[in-house]
Amino acid sequence: MPNQSASPLYRAIEPYRIGSLKVSDLHTIVYEEVGNPNGRPALFLHGGPGVGIVPPYRQFFDPEYYRIILVDQRGAGRSTPHAEIAENTTNDIVADLEQLRSELGINDWIVMGGSWGSLLALVYAIKHPKSVAGMIIRGIFLGRPAEIEWLHGPHGAARVFPDEWERYQELVPEGQYAVATYCELLKSPDEETRLAAARAWSRWEFAMVNIFPDHEGLKDMLNDPSAVSVAHIESYYTLNNFFMESDNFVLDNADVMAHIPTRIIHGRYDMICPPISAWELNKALPNSRLTLVPDGAHSPLDGGMTKELVDAADEFRDLRL
Repeated sequence: MPNQSASPLYRAIEPYRIGSLKVSDLHTIVYEEVGNPNGRPALFLHGGPGVGIVPPYRQFFDPEYYRIILVDQRGAGRSTPHAEIAENTTNDIVADLEQLRSELGINDWIVMGGSWGSLLALVYAIKHPKSVAGMIIRGIFLGRPAEIEWLHGPHGAARVFPDEWERYQELVPEGQYAVATYCELLKSPDEETRLAAARAWSRWEFAMVNIFPDHEGLKDMLNDPSAVSVAHIESYYTLNNFFMESDNFVLDNADVMAHIPTRIIHGRYDMICPPISAWELNKALPNSRLTLVPDGAHSPLDGGMTKELVDAADEFRDLRL
């Protein structure tokens, strides 16, 4: 049973195994396994890109039933080289996941991911549909130009958060595209320039993660030494349209994964990834079910989002999916 305290998460748990896998001459990814070593395999995909795994991500699945695999993607978390953007694309990471599945002797797995992790899960399901037994995806992001423009252009989230948008634009010369500017600043040889850019980039996104501002979380995030690396990878992926093969790649290929049982969980007040993408994805997938969480925003650990994610994993457990 989940933890009966205020949080619907399962109890805190430590990995029974931490492993590494060399996926190219340059990159080695780190993964961890928690829960039941003989249980139903489940894969957790972090957001960002570049954010990496944090302990609460281990707690969405019943550890008595699931064998839970969590991966630090290329350049993220404990994977090496840290913050490396060379040989780091969506298709590279998809190939890594499939290599890891084979390495671990897994036939298929339940895949959970949110935000960037939802896009990664969907692309993985399109490329390797037989490897995915079910999907639980949150904060849907489909990598489309309109979604990128919503977050990084002047006519989307900027109109809801004009104060934060003004701060975000302070480092951007007039008439220039913010993402391109930040990509350059985050490659600067000057440490203070990189740090200032990372703080501005991270602050803009963090302002919209929760319904109500998390001032302590913001302070911690701005002082986090990993902020530069996360912003570096995120801005690189954003500038390259997340390496999608076409502007509407996921929905254009929805038929490939139409058979996969899918639970879509999206916060009604998600300002980073507006609910329209979740709505359209649900319409395109006949075996999906959409839950719009009335007190949810973007964070999986805020409002009713956590409970819905845990409930979805429990549903797949009870179905013995």
